[in-house]
Amino acid sequence: KIIKDNNHPNHCLFIALSSRRRACLSDVLVCPLRPVERFRDLHPDEVADLFTTTQRVAGLVEKHFHASSLTIAIQDGPEAGQTVKHVHVHVLPRKAGDFERNDNVYDELQKHDRESEDVPSRWRTEEEMAAEASDLRKQFS
Repeated sequence: KIIKDNNHPNHCLFIALSSRRRACLSDVLVCPLRPVERFRDLHPDEVADLFTTTQRVAGLVEKHFHASSLTIAIQDGPEAGQTVKHVHVHVLPRKAGDFERNDNVYDELQKHDRESEDVPSRWRTEEEMAAEASDLRKQFS
């Protein structure tokens, strides 16, 4: 779903999409359309819009997945676990008991798209991602 800037309706700033491999119940990503590798490279207005967009998406994701909480994370740089060289925010719906230890979500996020952790059963099909995106899109409008 491309999210328009309300102040500039013809200017698309961010996109929200379903991740191919979920770190938990779901993993929705919010990404700037402008190619930006690191968070520090965003312009101040883009940072504000990124978090405003993330807030909108987060409310929708929490409701859609009947979650009781959210983990919202940015992995900024390789030592932080960033494997895709494009700024993106993970919006992860959470429920009680979804991990043995609550902070294990960060371990899963750290390895969720690494090839060494590639387990075919963890990857979603294009059809599954499209269905999730379609369901979320209907609620976003």
